[in-house]
Amino acid sequence: MPDFTAHPLKKYLGATLRVVIDRPLGSRHPDWDLVYPCNYGDVPDLPGGDGEPQDAYVLGVSEPLREFEGVCIAIVVRLDDDEDKLVLAPQGLSLTPDEIQTAIAFQERFFHSRLIVQC
Repeated sequence: MPDFTAHPLKKYLGATLRVVIDRPLGSRHPDWDLVYPCNYGDVPDLPGGDGEPQDAYVLGVSEPLREFEGVCIAIVVRLDDDEDKLVLAPQGLSLTPDEIQTAIAFQERFFHSRLIVQC
């Protein structure tokens, strides 16, 4: 099992970040038969593992968004892909690891991953 204590995204846990949403809640993936039950987008100016802006899930918001500013509550480390994901939520919202995993399972079920949360 890899050691995640030095994961490069770990420094963003607890940080306030801005996400530009390109797949709003309820939208369909452009290539796959997948509907997004949460807002999903990227953090501008923060490069992800694929060289594109860092991807992020936005949880705890029940309407489609264009942008979001919130707190990074978790990191999804994909063991079989180079695109790890951040998980953001509104300030003050607390979600358990099980709640986070349930909310992102629509897409993460296709990958072998681990969740890093702030202790």
